Amino acid sequence: MAAVICGSLAFDTIMTFEGRFAQQILPDQLHILNVSFLVPALRRDFGGCAGNIAYALRQLGGEPLPMATLGSDGGEYLQRLETLGISTEFVRQVEGTYTAQAMIMTDLDNNQITAFHPGAMMQAHVTKVTARPDIRIGIVSPDGRDAMVQHAHQFQAAGIPFVFDPGQGLPMFNGEELRAFISQATWVTVNDYEGKMLSERTGLSAADISRQVRGGVVVTLGAEGCEVWVGGQMTHVAGVKAAAVVDPTGCGDAWRGALLHGLEQGWDLVRCAELGNKVGAAKVASRGPQNWTL
Repeated sequence: MAAVICGSLAFDTIMTFEGRFAQQILPDQLHILNVSFLVPALRRDFGGCAGNIAYALRQLGGEPLPMATLGSDGGEYLQRLETLGISTEFVRQVEGTYTAQAMIMTDLDNNQITAFHPGAMMQAHVTKVTARPDIRIGIVSPDGRDAMVQHAHQFQAAGIPFVFDPGQGLPMFNGEELRAFISQATWVTVNDYEGKMLSERTGLSAADISRQVRGGVVVTLGAEGCEVWVGGQMTHVAGVKAAAVVDPTGCGDAWRGALLHGLEQGWDLVRCAELGNKVGAAKVASRGPQNWTL
């Protein structure tokens, strides 16, 4: 069984600030914000939501089909996917553009500031989702705006159940557009911050949304675990203590790879979330979004 993973493939430049953002940013001076952070540690990793989710699902023995775009500088990423045994059937290179780039800075409290250049990702809508016997599930994760809208519609039209995972792409959409995604999706997953924004824009609580989607809603809470909402009822799934807290980058994507694996097995959402918490704990103990193993 294959899972189509719609989202970004990106190169992540990850920097470590050996202090706390809260100590450097003056709340009463935000109107003239001018801040510089010294980052002694810097690394470049393979990333992007589709790549990270596909990596996690592959670690669990799944068959991920990332649907994403790379720029003319993306040959190294294509080679990596092939080395990992991940299909590049739906990965397209767009000449004359850069692969999406994320610049991520993390402080001592694991807070993050991210700058993102979408590059070739803005052409992701050109690749279409169609029905196929081996494709049984999908996910719409952060991507180009047009791609997220069209892929959600195409999953629904093809009869393929899918997870709506707006992530950092959520601010691109107004309440009406977000309600349309919810009406098409089988499951919805957000972190606690995104969940508050989703509720604010749609006027729907997590309980309300869970009554509208057939599969349910998950709100992840980092180290505190997650809330699983099904039919308006909430179950708290406790977090899993990590062996070490090294780097949170890509933890949410690792969690979503585990979610897809569980859903493919026909597990209920609580059991999927339990696995997701374990996988997230494994990821946070390693640097970079795709350097951890099970």
